[in-house]
Amino acid sequence: MKLAAAEQTPCAVNLMIDARRDGGRAGREAGEATGWGYPDAMPVSAHAYLARPGRAAVVARTLDELTGPTAGIVELPVRLMWSSERAFDLGDPDELLWMYENVLRETTRVEDLRELIHAGTLRRLWPLLNLPRGVRLAWEGRHRSLRPA
Repeated sequence: MKLAAAEQTPCAVNLMIDARRDGGRAGREAGEATGWGYPDAMPVSAHAYLARPGRAAVVARTLDELTGPTAGIVELPVRLMWSSERAFDLGDPDELLWMYENVLRETTRVEDLRELIHAGTLRRLWPLLNLPRGVRLAWEGRHRSLRPA
C-alpha cells in the first residue's frame, strides 16, 4: 500500500498492523510501504508518532503497568544503550533523567517500559525530559495526565 504524499510527514506515518501469517513479507516484496506498529504498546490508530526516522514510538497502554524501580542502580540492556557505561544510579537526578530519556526514545518493546519505567517517577520527570517530538506527542496523546496544564 503506497502512502499518500500528505500522509508522509516527518512526525507521523500510517500505522498498519499486519496480522498476516507471512509477517507482511508478501506486501514488502510487492513494493508496499509498511509502517510497523506495536499492538501491545499502543492502540491501532490512523497514525503512529516516530521516536526516530523509521521507528514508531512505543507507548504503554496504561501508566499503572509501569512498575519499574525507584531506587538503586539499573543497568540497561545493550539494545537500549550501546555505551559500555549502561548503569544508572536512580538516586542521581541527572542519571535518572538520562536513563528515562534513553528508554523512552530507544525501546521497541513495551516490556522494557514495564520493567524500567515507574509511573510516579515518569509523571514527576515528564516536564523535564528531553525527548524527540514524536515520543512526547505519542505519550501525551495516549496519557492526557502527562500533557502540560
